[in-house]
Amino acid sequence: MASKVKNVLIVLAHEEKNSFNSALKNIAVETLQKKGWKITISDLYAMKFNPIASRNDITGSPKNPEHFSYADETCSAWKDGYLSEDIVKEQNKLLAADLVIFQFPIFWFGMPAIMKGWIDRVFTRGFAYTFQTMYDNGPFQKKRAVISVTTGGIQSMYSSKGLNGDINVILWPIQHGMLHFTGFQVLSPQISYCPGHASPLIRGQMLEEWKSRLEMIWEEKPVQFVPDSMFDMSFEGGFVLKKEVEDANAESPYGLSVGQHMGKAIPLSEQQKSKKKTVN
Repeated sequence: MASKVKNVLIVLAHEEKNSFNSALKNIAVETLQKKGWKITISDLYAMKFNPIASRNDITGSPKNPEHFSYADETCSAWKDGYLSEDIVKEQNKLLAADLVIFQFPIFWFGMPAIMKGWIDRVFTRGFAYTFQTMYDNGPFQKKRAVISVTTGGIQSMYSSKGLNGDINVILWPIQHGMLHFTGFQVLSPQISYCPGHASPLIRGQMLEEWKSRLEMIWEEKPVQFVPDSMFDMSFEGGFVLKKEVEDANAESPYGLSVGQHMGKAIPLSEQQKSKKKTVN
């Protein structure tokens, strides 16, 4: 029986078609097409995607026009079918995708505004999360995501001793707070350090590394996050680590993650590789 054709959505945030980010996008398209993947691209600058979340994101009448709550109103609009057409198009692309590649340069220790706006507007409540369906139980738990990023600084600047600080801390809000929050299986990030100041040889090596990785990307194991089962998942319990989990990890010199560090050292490369966790 023939295997199902896999779908990849590439969300690109770079205004220049001759940029290194565009080259990384092109490598992904070329490599995955040869592997038989179906490719969909959201080139946000080329699309002139509107990154601003506003009342215009619903086409019907607000439920509460006197006190407009964006999360509440877009959730209702998603359920009732009156979200803005550009949001619906992107949500449909996301629904069809098995893998999502987010390709962008690190701007001010985060995403470019146009990509953050894509997240803000496309990841509506109800569609991408609810308070009952988030993290391990998020709607996208059968999908995989990977960020492919470029930096302006050299690799040593993004170390625990570097001027810019630990890259794991920079990646945490994106990989945990946006992707894992909505349920994605998050693959290790592809980080191309300082291509703007690299030689043509080094840039070529970066592209080749990405190509080689893409050949087998579906076989990769996701980055591991602290599972929901380790938390008291209730308002009464405060959604904090269970006492037995704290006790079981009391002697470890490291915390459980960048975010759940328990006042200890952050695990090495915590946001960049799969690792085992102490589970009670």
